[in-house]
Amino acid sequence: MIHEIKNPIIRHKLAQLRNKNTASKDFRELVEDISMLLTYEVAKNFETQTIEIETPIKSCNVEVLNENNFVVVPILRAGLAMAGGALKILPNASIGHVGLYRDEKTFEPVEYFFKMPPDFAEKILIVVDPMLATGGSASAALQLLKSKGAKKIYFLCIVSAPRGIEKLTADHPDIPIYTAAIDEGLNENCYIVPGLGDAGDRIFATLQ
Repeated sequence: MIHEIKNPIIRHKLAQLRNKNTASKDFRELVEDISMLLTYEVAKNFETQTIEIETPIKSCNVEVLNENNFVVVPILRAGLAMAGGALKILPNASIGHVGLYRDEKTFEPVEYFFKMPPDFAEKILIVVDPMLATGGSASAALQLLKSKGAKKIYFLCIVSAPRGIEKLTADHPDIPIYTAAIDEGLNENCYIVPGLGDAGDRIFATLQ
């Protein structure tokens, strides 16, 4: 299921993110901000538990999240910039990492790193990656997590293309997708159009 979050603040920050003149420092901060806002939307699905506390006036029942029940999983490397935003909403969440890169000739994902907390399979996973283009890397990462026992997963991206959405929903119909924008499509190099360029290069200032 796809959720396109049309919050005006997200739209405003996304406009700055798309601008080719936005510096890497500002780009990273915008990615983190949008990630935080997307995580806030996802959190509407989370269950709370009731506990009793003492206010300065009297005791009362309040609702709280079990923050230890979450794992933020950036898909390397661009997903790292989104992790900080998610952790602003869930600061006590654990962090896992999935490393994939896209083969420039075949456009197929290649795994090179996987490191998760030991009990991650029993927790709620929030997988983050700024771009959902062909969907190959995202689908491979989600399949890898499932193969290791993960059962409850949300996928967050900033910009998505119809092709990537179609692949992810076909391969993983059980995983909700949250995105800030659904763009027109892909160009001949499988970059999202209009998109925002190569998110990793813009985040880490590695543009050629």
